[in-house]
Amino acid sequence: MKIVQLEELRHFDPAKMRKNNIFESPRFACDLYCLEPGQSQIPHTHEGLDKVYVVLEGEGTFRVGSDESALEAGEAVMAEAGEVHGVANEGPDRLVCLVFLAPHPAPS
Repeated sequence: MKIVQLEELRHFDPAKMRKNNIFESPRFACDLYCLEPGQSQIPHTHEGLDKVYVVLEGEGTFRVGSDESALEAGEAVMAEAGEVHGVANEGPDRLVCLVFLAPHPAPS
């Protein structure tokens, strides 16, 4: 059984949003996204896979399709396959999100 301490995977990069892998299998991937204030993920799509963002810390502006909404710790949103999605940290504090993708975008 693999047990991880999320605090140990909280790594930030002053130059860009950081994706820190937590778990992966041929069927799904789970990452910890760490965004400094002012950082963002460019809106994009994935054909054939769904993505769930769960906010653990801070507040972010999430885009799914043509909708945008601010989410804070304890809230989550899902982008279904083919929907444009992304996240931006427009606030003064760090943003940390647990992110699930299924199926895995590039299984190893």
